Amino acid sequence: MIAQRLSPFGTTIFTEMTLLANKHGAVNLAQGFPDFDGPSFFLDAAAEALQGGQNQYARMFGLPALNRALADRWQRATGAEIDPDAQVTVTSGCTEAIAAAMLGLVNPGDEVILFEPFYDSYRASVAMAGGVPRFVTLREPTGAPRDGLAAPGAFWFDPDELRRAFSDRTRLILINTPHNPTGKVFTREELTLVADLCTRNNAIALTDEVYEHLTYEPDQPHIRMATLPGMAERTLTLSSLGKTFSLTGWKIGWAIGTPDLTRAVRAAHQFLTFATATPLQAAAASALARTDDCDHAIGSLVADLKAARGLLAGALARLGFGVHIPAGAYFILADFTRRPGALRPDNVPDDAAFCRSLPAAAGVAAVPPSVFYQNRGLGAGLVRFAFCKRPATLHEAVRRLGVWATDRRADQ
Repeated sequence: MIAQRLSPFGTTIFTEMTLLANKHGAVNLAQGFPDFDGPSFFLDAAAEALQGGQNQYARMFGLPALNRALADRWQRATGAEIDPDAQVTVTSGCTEAIAAAMLGLVNPGDEVILFEPFYDSYRASVAMAGGVPRFVTLREPTGAPRDGLAAPGAFWFDPDELRRAFSDRTRLILINTPHNPTGKVFTREELTLVADLCTRNNAIALTDEVYEHLTYEPDQPHIRMATLPGMAERTLTLSSLGKTFSLTGWKIGWAIGTPDLTRAVRAAHQFLTFATATPLQAAAASALARTDDCDHAIGSLVADLKAARGLLAGALARLGFGVHIPAGAYFILADFTRRPGALRPDNVPDDAAFCRSLPAAAGVAAVPPSVFYQNRGLGAGLVRFAFCKRPATLHEAVRRLGVWATDRRADQ
């Protein structure tokens, strides 16, 4: 009964793994949501908006105060002034912004370049728009991670593979930086190559920058594609409140681009959700106006996440995983097959089976990254853990994994 264009996708892996986590009482390191609330001044603003009568439809493309707040933040970050009414569209999370961008910009048969591994929404959105995906692989660093820990953000791509992916049928390329699930932060040199290829092929750059503030290495800063020479007019930048302020359930996202690109997004957005929750938009606008408080909250979150990254990465390495340390976002990819004393059970053929067995066997849930690849074999030895959790949650997950690993080795 499912339409052919969506039948290959099934239920998302996040739903499946969370159901398994709940069934077995497992610590959920699968889905990328924090187990703590965002800043109190956001929550207070939401309560005030709910009680203050802001409970009817908002303007289709965003509450004026929120559009203005987002335009102001953009100017602070980039130095570029934008029109909040003509260049900012508020969406119901970044996932809706991705779908609206694809539906508004991609014609049937147009080619869309995706870096793999990719957030699973990307490929589904391309399919819904009738586009044809072309894949460029982010590759693991060669060799086993030293001492179980690879250098931060070490995934890479072949520039020639990227060049070959472009053609006269390319409509757009989607770049997610900082990247989920690898933790890669694309360099200026890499983004400049993408920009040059977009210009040569008259292609659009669609950037998913939901982790824009979550970077951990001073020498690997986040760079916005739209700030590169000549790219402001051909870049549509997507982001959201959820990752930056630990408010994933609010589903407040946005798209920023030229008036022409914005009109394309809105053409689809108006028929997807029409408008995003009014009281949450009002709360976001009020809270974002408190720029010093926002900067402090972001700095505190980044410090906490960097500590959480170190806690989980070190523990996984000690347990026998080969750990790829992320330079950004809040996921760790870990190899469970390559190091001596590998943790892969004999009867588990790949990452999907490994992750499906883990909630019952170890009491911890994770995500199999192969679902984020066109060539699933590339992720078959990896597992993705989220570290956007309280220290107590991570310590309990590590304890459970330690018990499981000890039992595994005793049985070998």
